[in-house]
Amino acid sequence: MSRIGKKAIEVPSGVTVTVDGQAVKAKGPKGELSFVVSDLCAVALDGNSLSITPVEDSKPARSMWGMSRTQIANMVAGVANEFSKTLHLVGVGYRAQMKGNALNLALGFSHDINYPMPDGIKIVTTKPTEIIISGIDRQKVGQTAAEIRAFRPPEPYKGKGVKYSDEYIFRKEGKKK
Repeated sequence: MSRIGKKAIEVPSGVTVTVDGQAVKAKGPKGELSFVVSDLCAVALDGNSLSITPVEDSKPARSMWGMSRTQIANMVAGVANEFSKTLHLVGVGYRAQMKGNALNLALGFSHDINYPMPDGIKIVTTKPTEIIISGIDRQKVGQTAAEIRAFRPPEPYKGKGVKYSDEYIFRKEGKKK
């Protein structure tokens, strides 16, 4: 049994959820998102509570049950409050700034990297070494943060690179003479 799937999703005030067959739409103050649930799961809306149940007792149905519940819960939370991730640039000369609709990154390469801002994502550089990525779709926010981090992941010797704000870099000791 899915421990995650059993939990009902509480719909906060200001958010409207509509269920049309297997399609679930959530509309709130921040925007609108939709998700199509697998045929292996059934969705039921009871007032301010949304519940998902598997149609059959099989491994794929149980897998889809927990995943569908999490996707819908993230969708409801995203239209009520935006998701955000913060990245820090650690290293001499590493900096970030917004140029129009693209993020310009100087990460120690011979050239600057221009990362175009995806649709539905807002990128803000509060300091030259801090990037805040926000949006209503949790998957898009995480994917954008991962793509920016992949340009220069943190290395374990000096800790230089692009890292998440809550990430801990395990440091290694260098060579000894």
